[in-house]
Amino acid sequence: MYVTILSPEKTIFEGEAKLVNVPGQKGRFEVLDHHAPIISGLDEGRVVCAGDETLELDIKSGFIEVADNRVTLCVEPS
Repeated sequence: MYVTILSPEKTIFEGEAKLVNVPGQKGRFEVLDHHAPIISGLDEGRVVCAGDETLELDIKSGFIEVADNRVTLCVEPS
C-alpha cells in the first residue's frame, strides 16, 4: 500500500509500506494492504510505518485516511 505522512511543515514519508500502526482515539490499530476505507482522529503516541525499513514517529495528534490501498496521515509531531 502507498503511505504518505504529512506534517504542517513538510512531507515526512512517502512510499510503499506493509503496515501502519497508529494511536487511534479509541485505541491503537493497524492498517494492512487492502484495509477497508476509514477516517479516524489520532491521539498522542507513536506511529509505526513498516516496509523495507521501519519509521517510528512520536505525534501529538492528527488524523488518518485509508482508501483504495492508500494511507494518508496528517500529524503534529512531538
